[in-house]
Amino acid sequence: MFKEVSLVYFSSTKTTQRTVRAIGRALAKAFDIDLYDRKLLRLASEDSGISEELFAHADENTRKTMLYRVSERVYDGSIIPPESGNFISDENLFNYQAKVLRELLNEESYICVGRAADFVLRDKPNVLTVYVDAPYDWRVEREMKRQGIGSSQAKHYIDKLDRYRESYYKYHTGRQWKRVENYDLCLDSAAIGLDNCVELIKKVIELKFDGKAK
Repeated sequence: MFKEVSLVYFSSTKTTQRTVRAIGRALAKAFDIDLYDRKLLRLASEDSGISEELFAHADENTRKTMLYRVSERVYDGSIIPPESGNFISDENLFNYQAKVLRELLNEESYICVGRAADFVLRDKPNVLTVYVDAPYDWRVEREMKRQGIGSSQAKHYIDKLDRYRESYYKYHTGRQWKRVENYDLCLDSAAIGLDNCVELIKKVIELKFDGKAK
């Protein structure tokens, strides 16, 4: 079990998320630790007693509202109690996911994708935060090929998701999502490729924490 780093956290744009998950899986295998993405929803559901389905649908539902664009609920470590009418609010669903992420660090090292974990765990030692992106034109071309759509449609798709992610991150953290100072390492996956991203992150872990893969 890899002990030197408690967490490697990834943030990314939607169109680079498949690359990020592949990078995360490769690192999880190399260091023999877990990757928490969708699995986090199950743990948060078990901890809270709230249906896992509600956690799974929360992001999709809030994309259709103006909630994140007009207000902020910066995470402060609190949990809304079951007797409250806001117990199953999107805010509290985030709070429980954050609670699970913080408690997991007392038990194991792991990799996390998304969930604003860089902010949630900002006071924890031995955390490496990584932001992965790619040039806008590259992302547009990738979505055109993936979805079989035109350039204007791909741009609309990317812009809409980027606005949502920026709003989601700011709502829960009060910070700007793509600011480089939020992260220890920022990578262009289009420029260097998936395998090189993996090797670079391994090297940064080794240099910063003296941790080595198997």
